[in-house]
Amino acid sequence: MPHISSELGLGDRLGACKARWGIGRMGFMVPPGLYALGLPLPSDPVLVTANYKMSYDLVRRSLSGRSCWLLVLETYGINVWCAAGKGTFGTGELVRRVAASGLDKVVSHRRLILPILGAAGVAAHQVARRCGFSVSYATIRAGDLPAYLDNGLLTTDAMRELTFSLYERLVLIPVELVLALKSIAIIGGAALLVVALLGTPAAGLTAFFAYLGAVLSGIVLGPLLLPWLPGRSFAIKGTVAGLLWCGLFYAVAGGPGWNGAVTTAFFLALPAVSAFYTLNFTGCSTYTSRSGVKKEMRIALPVMAGALIVSLILLLAGRFR
Repeated sequence: MPHISSELGLGDRLGACKARWGIGRMGFMVPPGLYALGLPLPSDPVLVTANYKMSYDLVRRSLSGRSCWLLVLETYGINVWCAAGKGTFGTGELVRRVAASGLDKVVSHRRLILPILGAAGVAAHQVARRCGFSVSYATIRAGDLPAYLDNGLLTTDAMRELTFSLYERLVLIPVELVLALKSIAIIGGAALLVVALLGTPAAGLTAFFAYLGAVLSGIVLGPLLLPWLPGRSFAIKGTVAGLLWCGLFYAVAGGPGWNGAVTTAFFLALPAVSAFYTLNFTGCSTYTSRSGVKKEMRIALPVMAGALIVSLILLLAGRFR
């Protein structure tokens, strides 16, 4: 049985940084199984987490100076919340991992401590029936685990509160940027080339930077300003972020000198681009539902596509002057 420490090394921190930027993200995992943190006794608690290494590291770091058992499920490098939704952090895998690790022979009690965000995938009554271990849902954040353990395994209201602070949104942005690089290169390059050929090289560069700014507005500005942008819809919030960028770029790029067709196309296309990327951020947020996202996409995507088509027609009519 592997014995692990709560101390994170340089390699752990560099790996987390790379994962935040989407570098080697799907390979950032640890082998599933039972781990001994510190020098646990048979009576010490068993905490369950995913094999996504960032989740695993957050849990063990939060338990500094303590001894306990860490049961790591095979979630294929996916965090607890997403894995619970996909079913890999689920009842079947939990029961299989308890049996495979021989946990009933290692500990003297029959209690498993799970993160609250894993509850969607685990049926506690089935776990108890199939392997004899009861399930307790502890906290949302790993950082609250020490207080939970010291509080007699009682969860307070604060431990159940799910936040989505500025910092929590900020750390999600790098991977979104990396995922968008391919589309930025293809679409931005195509816009630069087409506009340069049909207009002037200067117009092509203007189109490229306008598009790049719209993408960054949707990926960066939209998520950062999420609580303060109007509307509940992510698409509307992204549209507002795009309009803010449009106003700034129009002022500094000589917008008053453009003809009416180009100006109208500009204010139609760029907010649509920003709206698309902010809408994509729903997968990172803490307060969207699958049905709600699908409904919003059914409404927003055709509107975005229509705005882009109309803007293209206007650009061709205006000849990029």
